[in-house]
Amino acid sequence: MHTWTIHHFDAGGGIAVVEMLFRCNILALVGGRSNAICPVNKVMIWDDHQSQCIGEISFRSEVKSVELQRHHIVVILMQKIYVYKFADLKLLHQIETTANPKGLCVVLQSSGQMVRVEHYASKRTRFTMAHDSRIAAFALSQDGTLLATASSKGTLVRVFNTLDGSLLQEVRRGADRAEIYSLAFSSTAQWLAVSSDKGTVHVFSLKADFGTLNNDRLHNTSESHVSSSSMISSLSFMKGVLPRYFSSEWSVAQFRLHEGLQYVVAFGHQKNTVLILGMDGSFYRRQFDPITGGEMTQLEYYNFLKPEETL
Repeated sequence: MHTWTIHHFDAGGGIAVVEMLFRCNILALVGGRSNAICPVNKVMIWDDHQSQCIGEISFRSEVKSVELQRHHIVVILMQKIYVYKFADLKLLHQIETTANPKGLCVVLQSSGQMVRVEHYASKRTRFTMAHDSRIAAFALSQDGTLLATASSKGTLVRVFNTLDGSLLQEVRRGADRAEIYSLAFSSTAQWLAVSSDKGTVHVFSLKADFGTLNNDRLHNTSESHVSSSSMISSLSFMKGVLPRYFSSEWSVAQFRLHEGLQYVVAFGHQKNTVLILGMDGSFYRRQFDPITGGEMTQLEYYNFLKPEETL
């Protein structure tokens, strides 16, 4: 299960980052710049059952984000990433990075690979020139073999092989600039979901032959083939003559939300379902048709801040 980092948790700015360890009572908290409950350069490990802090880690500069695993705590600063042992908060790794103002980092829960890409098992580092502009968001597939990236332009999403850094697929969110809020692979890496400030969640079909990267990954190749062919521009036969825009791969399914509001996306356990969590407390569960695509069907809606609002 992937954990989500929520920035600007409250309107007053008292908490800048909240990270939950799976679905348990352990949280990582980082203070905001105003009305802070703790400094911006300190990570507090909070036990919600005991209602008390059970550990602290301090730094010389502002903490941008935190990732929690069962055995590790990963803290992201502007130009460094620290990996600590959860049991005793002992420092295990220190990684230098380029400027990372958004605190972007994805930790693979099963094997400990993290995006830069660092392969701890084989002690290899892989650098990939993903985009011409600054990286805005990225995500790893569950087995760690695929990396999806989006830049600050927010028009294209690229999928790479983490083992050799090769570009496997490029899909288009749109033509106008957008801020990408989150990317998420389905469990089989057959689908990729993208949310942005344009208020639309997109679901893209990924190539069936990605399964050759890992023989254990299951794919429904017939569905992938139909969806892939339907999402390519009808002007793709002019590829090489017209701009790349006309031969781009487009999303199979979409769901329109409130523009400008931040949403985080994930795939549900039910087949072809997408979970969407808004920073206004809204929660959506939507289902898409892998064959015909189009607008998703709403299965469930709830607002955690306004319990009276239901489907």
